[in-house]
Amino acid sequence: MDILNLISRKEELFKKDISKNEQELRNIVSSSTFLVLGGAGSIGQAVTKEIFKRNPEKLHIVDISENNLVELVRDIRSTFGYIDGDFKTFALDIGSIEYESFIAQDGKYDYVLNLSALKHVRSEKDPFTLMRMIDVNIFNTDKTIAQSIAKGTKKYFCVSTDKAANPVNMMGASKRIMEMFLMRRSKDIVISTARFANVAFSDGSLLHGFNQRILKKQPIVAPKDIKRYFVIPKEAGELCLMSCIFGENQDVFFPKLSEKLDLISFADIAVKYLKNLGYDPYLCETEQEARELMKTLPQEKKWPCLFTNSDTTGEKDFEEFFTDTETIDVSKYHNLGVIKKDLEVVNENLDFFENQIFGMKAKRMWDKEEIVKLFQKMIPNFLHKETGKYLDGKM
Repeated sequence: MDILNLISRKEELFKKDISKNEQELRNIVSSSTFLVLGGAGSIGQAVTKEIFKRNPEKLHIVDISENNLVELVRDIRSTFGYIDGDFKTFALDIGSIEYESFIAQDGKYDYVLNLSALKHVRSEKDPFTLMRMIDVNIFNTDKTIAQSIAKGTKKYFCVSTDKAANPVNMMGASKRIMEMFLMRRSKDIVISTARFANVAFSDGSLLHGFNQRILKKQPIVAPKDIKRYFVIPKEAGELCLMSCIFGENQDVFFPKLSEKLDLISFADIAVKYLKNLGYDPYLCETEQEARELMKTLPQEKKWPCLFTNSDTTGEKDFEEFFTDTETIDVSKYHNLGVIKKDLEVVNENLDFFENQIFGMKAKRMWDKEEIVKLFQKMIPNFLHKETGKYLDGKM
């Protein structure tokens, strides 16, 4: 399936930037060692492939998903084959004792790339998953940076999100706070990051859900009022690698807006997707109607669809990669922009945040409201969009 066509593009976004810098990328990667955390997720796999095909001296991949690691290895062997360097995968939880032992016994890497994250807006639906999101997105990140500093790592890269710019949901706000922790650590190690758009057909995404609905013969559901920027997995990997290798301390890379990168609605992609498979979308009024029509319509080469307006918590009305208070450089690369960080970090605020979260955990008791209030203290302009409705309550 031509993903570029589905997101209304004809060519890859970073082709010129990669081509211009390819020789230097190969020279650096082939003489360096890498650790990729969260390397079996969609973005992690894309980054791993970009590193692997440039023949690194050592490439170790850590992820909690054993199955995804198996598929990553099969994919790499089937596409690229083998490298001279040390390529290994490890099914480990970054927050575990086993991972700490793994780092203690090796841990020598030139570059550490952290792609692990709880990325779904729906993760804030309950206070327990929300607390895990704070652990994964903020504290595990801070811990792995501290480990990298102790082991003499040259560079640390971490993925942020476009939703960290003027966040309206807890996921975006957690990444914004993560960026504050990054800035504090950047005094002791070179750190760069990236904010980018939705990765088309990444695991767990709505577009990936389209594939699942077709396989399971279920209706296609999508919001018709939400438009997003999309990159393909390969572009996500290229963006991360460019930031990791070439980003200066505190730099945040992002896709530069141009005629090649335009907003498109999920409903429009759904229509293109179905037509690509030979089906005409049939618009339904209710979930029940869509489920019932699944019994008959596909035989007529029509597919039941339910396109509605979004009314769930945390959905951002528009996307932005930077705020009006951030300094950006759009001249250095063809289709990559760079936020030049000058964020003043108040260590007392970060200490306060840690103490509050650790206090909640010590009591084994917390609720969403107190976490939201804590986030608002950390991000004064954080306008949390709470509707009382969540994606898990919809088809």
